[in-house]
Amino acid sequence: MKSLAGRVRCPQCGAAIECFSDCAAVACSGCGSTAPVVEGIPRFVAQEHLESFGRQWNRYEVAHDEEDRRTFEAKTGTSLDELSGLDVLDAGCGGGRYSKVAGEAGARVVGVDHSAAVDKAAALCAHLPNVGFVQADLKRLPLAPESFDFVFSIGVMHHDVDTRSVFDAVACMVKPGGRMAVWLYRRNQWWQEALNRLLRSRTTRMPSEKLERWCRLGAWLGGVPLLGRTLNKFVNFSAHPDRENRLCDTFDWYAPRYQHHHTVGELCDWFRGADFDDLQVLLPEKRGRVYRWAYRHNLLIGSGVNVLGTKRLH
Repeated sequence: MKSLAGRVRCPQCGAAIECFSDCAAVACSGCGSTAPVVEGIPRFVAQEHLESFGRQWNRYEVAHDEEDRRTFEAKTGTSLDELSGLDVLDAGCGGGRYSKVAGEAGARVVGVDHSAAVDKAAALCAHLPNVGFVQADLKRLPLAPESFDFVFSIGVMHHDVDTRSVFDAVACMVKPGGRMAVWLYRRNQWWQEALNRLLRSRTTRMPSEKLERWCRLGAWLGGVPLLGRTLNKFVNFSAHPDRENRLCDTFDWYAPRYQHHHTVGELCDWFRGADFDDLQVLLPEKRGRVYRWAYRHNLLIGSGVNVLGTKRLH
């Protein structure tokens, strides 16, 4: 836990917590609360409603170095060349692929996730001494406020009961003058939203094994070039080139208990309310005319609203 030295704070009272690589638990010197350390990762929460994320990220192999670097730059609006020497927070790290990207670019990274996905993340980044992980609730982060130069959260906050509360808690971690990038699910047309709610009212109650069988069908359809890219505008499933990613992405859509969709205006308002300015609305990687038309008209299920902002100096 060398990369966490001096960073971890008690989520109860905010006092500093010492982390040692050989300890079985960490204890707060202020209020005396404790948290277990398993496989070198401090654990401040149980998995609760996010158990499906631990399952998907530990089960599927979805990291692709070149693609992950491109996606990171597109969804954070930040070049990898800018990260060297920065203190970076990956808020909702999942399996750790973007923590890995930032760590390999020379950043000092702390990855936080509510689920057991941190185990996969730690294994993926085991070669990076400048990257460490904590299992914790993003609304009650065991980290010092205003201690990160750059914070990013890609596709995570909308899976809490209240997206805004997660946003505000994570925004507190950014230093004055630092930057934060957030990617959330986009609100689609009313009929797409209604159909999605109907389907998810069934899938979120399915046992994981049964849901996975349905997701395999979606992964197959996503691999059929024209058919898949047409049907998934009505019923969402992934059309990623890699079958493992298609299966993981489709499971990711239908399994979580909470899934909120937002607008660009809504997200920009949250940034301004958290003392950010110089806002940049980030566009998706794809550039085709038809794709951009569908994106502007909120027809692409699973697409995002994506904003980068800079925190005002005091």
